[in-house]
Amino acid sequence: MNNNAELYYGDNARQMRQTKLSLLVFIALLLSGLVASESVISAFANPNQAASPLLSMPVEHVNYTITRVNGTLWAKIDGTYPIYLSSDSSCASQRSLMMVYPTPPGTVNIRVLLNETEMAWSNYTQTYPAALHHTAIGDWSMINCTIAPVSDFFMLKIHYEHPLLSINGSYLFLYDLNISPYLSPESPSSTAYFIITFEEDVHGQKVYTTKTDTEWNPINYTQSVENETEIVNVVIQSEYAQPLLGDLVVMFNETESATPPFSLWTILISVAVSLVLAWIFLSLFWWRRRKQASKSDPG
Repeated sequence: MNNNAELYYGDNARQMRQTKLSLLVFIALLLSGLVASESVISAFANPNQAASPLLSMPVEHVNYTITRVNGTLWAKIDGTYPIYLSSDSSCASQRSLMMVYPTPPGTVNIRVLLNETEMAWSNYTQTYPAALHHTAIGDWSMINCTIAPVSDFFMLKIHYEHPLLSINGSYLFLYDLNISPYLSPESPSSTAYFIITFEEDVHGQKVYTTKTDTEWNPINYTQSVENETEIVNVVIQSEYAQPLLGDLVVMFNETESATPPFSLWTILISVAVSLVLAWIFLSLFWWRRRKQASKSDPG
């Protein structure tokens, strides 16, 4: 789900600090770590049904706006994540759900909403400096927040903003997408819808999915123009027991603003003004010459 969700398992915070790998399992949206206030919620809905995951997310919507902030290109992201709890809700509602979310470098203006109510969040990596999330374009820090109690359905929304990465004259951004823990025979598919709005003039858009630092695979997308604003739409379909595409990367170039050519009317007006100024100058020149000549005439 949203930027690579991970499940954190552990009895206490000390275990989480000591064994990062054993405590992390990717879950798509908020790298979800499921930690109860008194006990840990299992990664599966029922201890007797190990194939049934705790959470499912049939769809997610992520909107990007590419704009300029103080002369620099930024991405403003709004993600919407409807999440279903497939376990016994009467039991799970007594637990808390810790969500851990990776953030690109320079991220600001973070807002997390649960069912339209804003939630408090903390800087998880600041508390645990070793807790970094690796992506194909670098290691990211993480934030966390806690949901309590947990219902059988909840809507998470997150907003954040970050400057775009520039490499060799091109701009790019990455969306961390790992949906596999949300897929099961009971919930076999999930679709991520991306809408990318370019408020600046760009060209050469390319869209990739990436599983590793070096494996970047181009994928199809659609483009449209609304009110002179270019919009790119990307759809990523994930299926249970099928190869997954990985994270989303979008790359593009900024179009340099060229000096607009002078129109014919601009040229004609400029010539006319020049002629008028020249006529005035010559008239003054000859008038002064004649005045000086009349003064020097003894008659």
